[in-house]
Amino acid sequence: MELTDKKSAENKADQTMKTKQNGSCYLIIASLVGAIGSSFLYGYNLSVVNAPTSYIKAFYNESWISRYNYPIDTSLTLLWSMTVAIFAIGGLIGTFLVTPMVKTLGRKGTLLLNNLFAIVAALLMSLSQLSGYFELLIVGRFIMGVDGGIALSTLPMYLSEISPKHIRGSLGQVTAILICVGVFSGQILGLPELFGKESLWPCLFGVIIVPALIQLAILPFLPESPRYLLLEKHDQAGAEKAFQVFLGKDDVSQDIEEVLAESRIQRNIHTASVLELLKNHSVRWQIITVIVTMACYQLCGLNAIWFYTNGIFSKAGINEDKIPYITLSTGGVEIIAAIVAGLTIERLGRKPLLIGGFGLMTLFFGILTISLTLQHREPWIPYLSIVCILAVIASFCIGPGGIPFVLTGELFQQSHRPAAFMVAGTVNWLSNFVVGLVFPFIQEALQTYCFLVFAVICLAGASYLYFVLPETKNKTFVEINQSFAKRNKMPSAVPEPENCTVEKNQQPEKDLSSILDNDQIKHGKTLESECAL
Repeated sequence: MELTDKKSAENKADQTMKTKQNGSCYLIIASLVGAIGSSFLYGYNLSVVNAPTSYIKAFYNESWISRYNYPIDTSLTLLWSMTVAIFAIGGLIGTFLVTPMVKTLGRKGTLLLNNLFAIVAALLMSLSQLSGYFELLIVGRFIMGVDGGIALSTLPMYLSEISPKHIRGSLGQVTAILICVGVFSGQILGLPELFGKESLWPCLFGVIIVPALIQLAILPFLPESPRYLLLEKHDQAGAEKAFQVFLGKDDVSQDIEEVLAESRIQRNIHTASVLELLKNHSVRWQIITVIVTMACYQLCGLNAIWFYTNGIFSKAGINEDKIPYITLSTGGVEIIAAIVAGLTIERLGRKPLLIGGFGLMTLFFGILTISLTLQHREPWIPYLSIVCILAVIASFCIGPGGIPFVLTGELFQQSHRPAAFMVAGTVNWLSNFVVGLVFPFIQEALQTYCFLVFAVICLAGASYLYFVLPETKNKTFVEINQSFAKRNKMPSAVPEPENCTVEKNQQPEKDLSSILDNDQIKHGKTLESECAL
């Protein structure tokens, strides 16, 4: 009898272990498939324009001459800067589309539909040379930016809502890692031995179709965000099933109750608009923190390095034949650093990695400025510039490269999250546009001192985060909001009265209501008493 009970217990334990492993497997698949058609493409499009720069400029000039019988001359730099920077304008437009899309289509549905933008953009850009219209490349870059704007807001939202809190940071780092892989892939395919030739550079843009098709083929078989299903669609059965798949366990009642504890009053509050979010005093410092973090994420100088790496190395005195391969090393360093960050984020926390990353970037930008200034003094100094650039990239990837997206999902509760991602995305893409458009002129004006601008920004970001940002590691969304309550001068982290419009006559579904009421009784509060706060 005892032997039978022991075997039964062992079988039950084995079954539980297998179920948890299946849940972890689905989480990994969801993060990878979501990222390959989203953040991977964003990273790819950051670096893909770097290798064929000279060929694309020549194509612009030839097209211009064939139409107007004279060369572009001085306008070529501005036209090329617009080609690079318009990607960010598209991203800004995409950010504005996120809130209505995720509310109507859900997180997964938005990611699926977004692939159509990538496919259309790939076709336009890859056919530009064949058609003789350089405008197709510019329009394609704009549409690809729309894809990136939607993806970089929707994917972190989806991952933060399907992840258990103890691995939320690590899973969120998949976004950063796949951005790095995308950058590295663009560098590899841009080598002269592959597509980095005058006759093959359009293929660099046609490749974009492949990740989009992979996501379209696999993502439909994965569940929607359980938080979205429960809190916005009031689909308790669907939310339970999604939790069971992602968490790998049959009993998810505790997880359902945890979500409802966050949303005790939010089921009767409409999803906040951007204007309502900005006017809400209870999340004022969360908004400021996201704005500062996202601005520093883009203005810290990393995108300037990706957009203009070849030019930077050329000015550093590196031989032209070696530049593509040295550029390739930057992508490899970025991937390694991002993976290290993903493995350590749940141990060290978000705050130390962010502050440490920006702090180290400040240091290495300073050394890079000195090495660029003195590069003609000694033959080894240009190689010091390479080391500094690699160190800046590694410093960025250990924290600032992925954590801002994780933080945006963590600092806001369900009803505020879409609007928060819109604010973060707007700051992100506007800053991206500024860097892409202005950096060539900053470099021309300041010469070797141009990176001191980025050093100052990194130092300012590190200082702000040191004094303001609380650690969010392994905390629930409610606990994170409560940590800002004192700074926001609020008694507790709940929405303010102006946003707390309770629909007293609304009768929610029976099962959902009963669980919600039980949760309210546990906390000793009614819906109306919380609104009174």
